[in-house]
Amino acid sequence: MKDFDLFKKTFVKYQKLFGLTGYKVYFKHEPIGDDCFADITVNQDMMVASVRLNSVVYEFKDVERSAKHEAIHLLLNRLQNLAEDRYARAIQINEAAEEIVFKLEDLIE
Repeated sequence: MKDFDLFKKTFVKYQKLFGLTGYKVYFKHEPIGDDCFADITVNQDMMVASVRLNSVVYEFKDVERSAKHEAIHLLLNRLQNLAEDRYARAIQINEAAEEIVFKLEDLIE
């Protein structure tokens, strides 16, 4: 359970760092498959994310890295959704990309 607590704490740290506080995030600790440490599903329209940590993996290589990885997926989610939407306009994709660039610009020295 300490891995799950560390996972949640680390994810929230990066969620805030990336400026993604508009999302409601739910955390789950449950089986998700043998080859997966963690995953995220996002409903972009509702601004809701479910982040899962695999409960059947007994020894994680790096829980904090997994949490950061899933937070980066949340950062890229809007852009990915637009890119997958066949009705997305180029300007929308550009705006989403610029949004990410500005957030990273503040983080990278």
